[in-house]
Amino acid sequence: MNTSVKIGNIEFKNPVTTASGTFGSGMEYAGFMDLSRLGAVTTKGVASVPWPGNPTPRIAETYGGMLNAIGLQNPGIDVFIRRDIPFLRQYDTRIIVNVVGKTIEDYCEVVERLADCDVDLLEINISCPNVKEGGIAFGQNAGRVEEITAEIKKRAKQPVIMKLSPNVTDITEMAKAAEAGGADALSLINTLTGMKIDVHRRTFALANKTGGLSGPAIKPVAVRMVYQTANAVKLPIIGMGGIRNAEDALEFIMAGATMVAVGTANFMCPTAACGVAEGIRQYMTAYGIEDINTLIGCVNDR
Repeated sequence: MNTSVKIGNIEFKNPVTTASGTFGSGMEYAGFMDLSRLGAVTTKGVASVPWPGNPTPRIAETYGGMLNAIGLQNPGIDVFIRRDIPFLRQYDTRIIVNVVGKTIEDYCEVVERLADCDVDLLEINISCPNVKEGGIAFGQNAGRVEEITAEIKKRAKQPVIMKLSPNVTDITEMAKAAEAGGADALSLINTLTGMKIDVHRRTFALANKTGGLSGPAIKPVAVRMVYQTANAVKLPIIGMGGIRNAEDALEFIMAGATMVAVGTANFMCPTAACGVAEGIRQYMTAYGIEDINTLIGCVNDR
């Protein structure tokens, strides 16, 4: 049975990784499971300098998921290189580094710092507000998506995954822009913008007012967007959004994703990602499927 998949020239032992921002760099989870059982670990967003994040409260539970407005708090690239990469290299898994920034220059600085580091792929979070464009996210303007992708590709020595925002009119337009800019792969979806109001305090549940909605509630939207994107571009896709188990993951794969990322489920069950990987193997055994790659986009064959 073959569970391995490839993105560019990088091979993964199985199609399961973690969604950025839900797994740190794996340290907090290593006591619960062997990280080597995952195809990859995708790190929390890494910036050129430490980011303090947003004021609290910055997490709120919702029906079928959660809102977060953490604000991409992270200790910065220096700590990441010194502490996190050596930790992850203890395990037999691929390392996908999520990169964040407030300007194109910010992103490029991190990408250049990582060029000679022992990491496998870069995932570029373009849902960050562009401070030079009045705060609109990079990923909400097709021209900016192509521009930032091209600038990063000039500097990156690892394959580049562009992480797309669902908060757009047509996600395929953004996918095509990333492809035109030279992206090696795409990941989607990031969180949907949402709001919750505390009726007892008569104020916002989050200090930031709005936050990113994740969890099972967004899965049907995510599967639809992965399907649309897979039929619009020729790039491999990492699908995510509400995956809790192998069946959820297989929906994304059958819609056209090469890999899947487990996110919010990690907060409920620290071993969720390993459970998804094992569940995919069990599904393949039960249905006599020899190669996971035959399932990628298979709904288009019917």
